[in-house]
Amino acid sequence: MDIIKIVGIAFLTLIVVIILKQYKPEFAMYASLLGGAIILFMSFGKLEAIINLLSNLSQKTQINGQFLGILIKITGIAFLTEFAVSVCKDAGETAIANKVDLGGKVIIVAISIPIISALLETLIKVLP
Repeated sequence: MDIIKIVGIAFLTLIVVIILKQYKPEFAMYASLLGGAIILFMSFGKLEAIINLLSNLSQKTQINGQFLGILIKITGIAFLTEFAVSVCKDAGETAIANKVDLGGKVIIVAISIPIISALLETLIKVLP
């Protein structure tokens, strides 16, 4: 089970970070980033199966493939934004974390405009 590996790496990273903070605090952040990156890349391995499943479902249901691509991009932006926000907060930079969070939300809204437009066009056709 991959979650056991992820939790194991998280605990191992946590132990290393705690030890480094006592003796070499300047290296603790690097260990934290490395552990987080390893966990992030382990999680990316499962994305291929999810993307294939969504592609198959969109073909069977005649959903516009462009919308599926947009949803996958939005999901990726949300994951990366959350990772960056967590790293910034771990480094004690809450102000930068808030700016990254806001930037991610703005980009998500900007990318979703084609889906919002299609939804509004559908509503206009349905309403009298």
